[in-house]
Amino acid sequence: MNNNNFDMGKIMSMLSKMDKKDLEAGIAKANEILQTKNKNEIYKKNNNN
Repeated sequence: MNNNNFDMGKIMSMLSKMDKKDLEAGIAKANEILQTKNKNEIYKKNNNN
């Protein structure tokens, strides 16, 4: 199985159970990670929170 494959049904189910505040926080965090070029920076930020 390829790691790039994922189950959209599972993802949509998980997202539908989240409230708006948690969903927005998760999206903001994902966006921050996607824009960060340095993996050590991501690691430090996640461990400080």
